[in-house]
Amino acid sequence: MSRRVLVVDDDDAIREVAKLSLELVAGWEVEVASSGLEALDLAVAVPPDAILLDVMMPAMDGPTTFARLQADGRTCDVPVVLLTAKVQPAERRRWERLGVAGVLAKPFDPLELPGQIADLLGWDK
Repeated sequence: MSRRVLVVDDDDAIREVAKLSLELVAGWEVEVASSGLEALDLAVAVPPDAILLDVMMPAMDGPTTFARLQADGRTCDVPVVLLTAKVQPAERRRWERLGVAGVLAKPFDPLELPGQIADLLGWDK
């Protein structure tokens, strides 16, 4: 079964690597957004099966974007996986307490990324 994933990161290179990884390794359909605001627009227009969301972004960070997604009836059921360079145990617990589906560390292995997302979301690979 093909999945649709929205990748949200302000770093062009990370967006591109994640997109290629999810498309080529998993065969998923991938949309990208460079900001929280763009992500909200895309997610409302056509809700994806999941969102891979960077924590640290200018203007609207990942946790704020996640809160806005949760507050909208059209996107509140879309699982969100946070992507962050801040993976100390206290920070990881903080992100998990938000109610996200999971937290993945940057940098990530492009060959492992689809499997990690599928494991967190309970998707068959």
